[in-house]
Amino acid sequence: MISVLFALLTAISNGSASVLQRRAAATAPDVESMRLSLISHLLRQKVWLAGIGLVIVAAGCQAVALATGPIAVVQPIFVIELPATLLIAGHVFHRKLPRGVWYGVAAVTGGLALGMASAAPGGGHDSVRGYAWIPALIATGVFEAVLILCALRLRGNPRAALLGLAAACGYALTAALMKDAVARLDNGGGAAALFSSWQLYATAVAGVGALFLLQNALQAGWLAASQPMLTLGDALISITYGVLLFGETLRTGWWLVPQILAVGLIAVGCVDLGKSPLAAGGPPPQPRVR
Repeated sequence: MISVLFALLTAISNGSASVLQRRAAATAPDVESMRLSLISHLLRQKVWLAGIGLVIVAAGCQAVALATGPIAVVQPIFVIELPATLLIAGHVFHRKLPRGVWYGVAAVTGGLALGMASAAPGGGHDSVRGYAWIPALIATGVFEAVLILCALRLRGNPRAALLGLAAACGYALTAALMKDAVARLDNGGGAAALFSSWQLYATAVAGVGALFLLQNALQAGWLAASQPMLTLGDALISITYGVLLFGETLRTGWWLVPQILAVGLIAVGCVDLGKSPLAAGGPPPQPRVR
């Protein structure tokens, strides 16, 4: 229950951060795409700095969640970050959410519940054993390179989608490295073992790289293009890491049918929610004149 609670807190913080970062990144000119000058531009935006503050809060909550639960349980919960953020934003700013948003919320949360119930993730060990990180890092690097090279050949929403998936891969890798690093504390090594592990510093590098890719994804196109790839990509790639690196288990066989249906529901819900003005960081729609 502790891991689920802190995963929920992480999702709310990350979802709020994505909306704030999208609002800031949308003001950056196209010429700054995939350049460090984009970060320089964003550093002058207060709304972006507020988003980064929420990212830091989310990182702390995520560390607790991963230290107390399997990665295949913790990471998929993050799919609710966007619907949770929209519900909170609608309440705080006293904006009535349109029917489509509620359908999106129902699709995402229902898909998450169906996916978790049918997959029943669990088991595994807290740390990565042997040299399993070597092929995992190589495969991740190749996958990221292909996504980025393909994205550079595109513009608009297709680029945003590919960079969103690349950012999702980076965040999933960050979570796996974080879990492996935090395990040093529980294994009796204490703080010395944690700060002497290469996984801790690799976590920072992977996290910064994922953040850079996310800003470019948000700057390239609509949130409706990048958010589904970011949300689903993070969950599915994290589950892959959990199974291959940490020995976690999932139901297979006919259970794959409801799992695929769950992925579809979440994808449709994320697209609907990403089209909302609240998610895009834009102004609310004007009321209709009767």
